[in-house]
Amino acid sequence: MADTVLYEVSDGLATITLNRPEAMNALNIATKVALREAVESAAADDAVRAVLLTAAGERAFCVGQDLKEHIGLLAEGSGKVMSTVKEHYNPVVRALTEAPKPVVAAVNGVAAGAGFGFALAADYRVVADTASFNTSFAGVALTADSGVSWTLPRVIGPGRATDLLLFPRNLKAQEAYELGIANRVVPAESLRAEAEKVARALADGPTVAYAALKEAVAYGLSHSLSETLDKEDELQTRAGASEDHRIAVQAFVNKEKPKYLGR
Repeated sequence: MADTVLYEVSDGLATITLNRPEAMNALNIATKVALREAVESAAADDAVRAVLLTAAGERAFCVGQDLKEHIGLLAEGSGKVMSTVKEHYNPVVRALTEAPKPVVAAVNGVAAGAGFGFALAADYRVVADTASFNTSFAGVALTADSGVSWTLPRVIGPGRATDLLLFPRNLKAQEAYELGIANRVVPAESLRAEAEKVARALADGPTVAYAALKEAVAYGLSHSLSETLDKEDELQTRAGASEDHRIAVQAFVNKEKPKYLGR
């Protein structure tokens, strides 16, 4: 894995750090390959019970595609210049959204384009008060990718999403919170500590139940009430058979704090 993405697992928490602060964590090919590997590893690893997606530096979470590299590829006339959506962005978004464990994004600065998309693919966003979001795609004559055309309308509604896509602008942290994009806004200097606290709490929680909750919400967004009720029955049966459920019930009866095992 390239040093443009750092990957660490500690006590059930996988921390993935975009590590190109000098380039505002822009996504060149090496970074995209490494990010895909890291996210897929975290999603598939049973020892990982939560994921923290963050970035180095103070200016940017991720500004999306590395346009300096991109313009060079365009000049070469490579027929694969836009294959990065299929090869890199889509697998990353699928791994984040389909991971059977919660994903927290710690947004430390600008999140633009695919960087915005990756943040939206997380289940929970802790955002620095100095951070901002920008769809940016139309600004370089492109359409949405990295799942933004699916995630953004579901988070803020189709009307507001269309506005931000057609007229890209910097969306400040407080407005992002008011729209529901940011779950928490915290002082920039305490972002990492606050995000780690959230992610650590999730890593110590009932992993099977969290996986079922993620699946239930995603399913309910695109199915009827009747179908969703059946899905809830299926998922509740799964969660009810988990060891963590038995631990939780016993802890409740004993008036103790449950110590979940993640299974």
